[in-house]
Amino acid sequence: MRLRPADNITADQLDPAARVELRTLPVDLADSVACHLVAADLQEDPERAYLHAKEARRLAARVGVVREACGIAAYRAGQWADALAELRAARRLTGRNSGLPLMADSERALGRLDKALAIVHSPETRALDRATQIELTIVESGIRRDQGMVDAALLALQVPELSDGRTYPWSARLFYAYADALLEAGRSDDARDWFARSAARDADEETDAAERFDELDDVTFEDLGEEPEELEEPEDLAEALNAEIPDRSAG
Repeated sequence: MRLRPADNITADQLDPAARVELRTLPVDLADSVACHLVAADLQEDPERAYLHAKEARRLAARVGVVREACGIAAYRAGQWADALAELRAARRLTGRNSGLPLMADSERALGRLDKALAIVHSPETRALDRATQIELTIVESGIRRDQGMVDAALLALQVPELSDGRTYPWSARLFYAYADALLEAGRSDDARDWFARSAARDADEETDAAERFDELDDVTFEDLGEEPEELEEPEDLAEALNAEIPDRSAG
């Protein structure tokens, strides 16, 4: 028996841009695919969401947005190899590079750190929008931590948006990654401060920054409006990296 979306899910709930990409399909088929994509996006259980995405792919495997959605669902379900395959297919079909952060992180999850770094530093990243570049920066920091290079992980995250005093859609995730790297570096006081900053900007609760803050200290959030301290570059980092980390602050 085929998986069916819930009765309250309609094709009209699909993002209009994604809906446009389904216009190559017959109307009834496009509606069925759209409903599965909506169900995949709304489903809280990652495994069940992936099932809906795979059903959409079964119906319309040659549509780029479908393969893209399937790749994202596979990534969220921890199916790293599947995520890579789907995101590569989506990239071929659409020409879009927005899936590069998930591709790099999937390579990282599979233990292929060199391949992950190759994606992070690929020429295509220079033309990405800033939000996607920041996601790649967060992935790069995780790769450096996996390599045991905590100073490099911190440096990768020291982009202008970390300390310019402004709030961006990605601020919570960026601050969280920085706090996590600080904690691994043994700088628990600084980590607590950056977890607090992340929590204060995480209106959608994308992270567990508030819980991480509480684990480090019972102090209530105070003075979160203060400017972050000036960031210092770790000593002897060039020797640790044996390679220059590209500057992605432009774009």
